[in-house]
Amino acid sequence: MEDLDFRSTLERIKNIVLGDIESIEKLAISIFFGVLIFLIFFFVSRWLKNLANSRVKKNTDDPLLADFIGSILRIIIMLFGFTIIFRLLGLSGVVGGILAGAGITAFVIGFALKDIGENFLAGILLAFKRPFRVGDIVEINNLRGRVLVLNLRDTQLKTSDGKDLFIPNANIIKSPLINYTIDGFLAYTFDIQVSSEKDLDKSLELILQTIEKVPGVLKDKRKATAFISDVVGTNVKISVTYWVNTYNRRQPDRQVKSKAIGAVMRELKKNEII
Repeated sequence: MEDLDFRSTLERIKNIVLGDIESIEKLAISIFFGVLIFLIFFFVSRWLKNLANSRVKKNTDDPLLADFIGSILRIIIMLFGFTIIFRLLGLSGVVGGILAGAGITAFVIGFALKDIGENFLAGILLAFKRPFRVGDIVEINNLRGRVLVLNLRDTQLKTSDGKDLFIPNANIIKSPLINYTIDGFLAYTFDIQVSSEKDLDKSLELILQTIEKVPGVLKDKRKATAFISDVVGTNVKISVTYWVNTYNRRQPDRQVKSKAIGAVMRELKKNEII
């Protein structure tokens, strides 16, 4: 059957080249309806994707899962549309004949589809298991960034210096994953050295009072802490730990850290502790 379709398609092309007006008219009509069908399926698939996105977001409050499901639905609809277009144009036999004749079918199934299928299935697992959400800061194989989107084949991250990382979904499933912001909170620590001859209790109290006034530092359940962690010659090292809300975009983590260190240093100098 495929051989007959292939031969009939070649015969149509031959007639067009030789100037068969009737064949040209038929092909033009087929192309017109093919383009029309493509546009219909294109807009319908986009509408259904947006509809699925809104419904899933409404029920799960998870934009990552919603976008993934919407993308799968749109691809399925577009593939169905292309199938109809190929049949209308009589190209189904040509496509099958080219793949079979060139030996590409075995290659695609044996190699390419293995990688594509593996990443696709991994993407489904990630979408439903949800180890991260859009906006979370994650680290995978020493690659760290903020999650932007989960695609069918890979996950896109944005690094702190503006680079875009595209990590295959299968690699994420197989590798340890660190999510720094899954609950919205993250702890930061910095060290300060003060002379051991100073009043250490006063220094610790002053540090805590100062850092709690810094905008973006949490003060309720996750309070800042300060303790002596080591002795360095005639100085002692004080480790200061504070918490931030990673979903507070008005107070970026790095900005809070800079303000916290600066405020503590100024206050200690003002009181002649350092």
